[in-house]
Amino acid sequence: MPVTACKECTCETSEEQLTAQFLDILKGYPVEPGSLIPLLQTAQRMLGYLPEKVLKQIALKLDKPYSEVAGVVSFYSFFSTTPKGKHLVRVCLGTSCYVRGGKEVLEACKKQLNIDVGQTTEDRLFSLDVGRCFGACGLAPVMLVDDNVHKRVKPSKIGEIFSLYKEQVSEKK
Repeated sequence: MPVTACKECTCETSEEQLTAQFLDILKGYPVEPGSLIPLLQTAQRMLGYLPEKVLKQIALKLDKPYSEVAGVVSFYSFFSTTPKGKHLVRVCLGTSCYVRGGKEVLEACKKQLNIDVGQTTEDRLFSLDVGRCFGACGLAPVMLVDDNVHKRVKPSKIGEIFSLYKEQVSEKK
């Protein structure tokens, strides 16, 4: 079960607890014009994504059709209805990276993580995405993991790169 660590202590909060906390906030939230987006932002900040259960509760609270709430979520790219991983993996497919093997790097990532672009691993450790240019064309092909740039990436080295991030998680447990 995915958990979020508190900043002040070593305790962890489960997704169910975070959802319950958000629903408590929702109960006391004033219903005003323009409340929808701030509520969606709060929920996503707390949970990391917007589950259907939460969207339905927001729709009920604001007396709006679920379709309207879901429509706003799907319209704005910064909202997500799928859980995101602890680490965001982005493979550059800009021209330089593409011609120097970016597509092969992406395929190796998909195979190693057993997910497709836009998906998250079952353990919520990694999410996979693509980018069009990271401004490091001379280092192509480039892959970002969070804010860490991996340059001249070889598909055969993907497993080693991901193991660095898996080890970080293991060390924190």
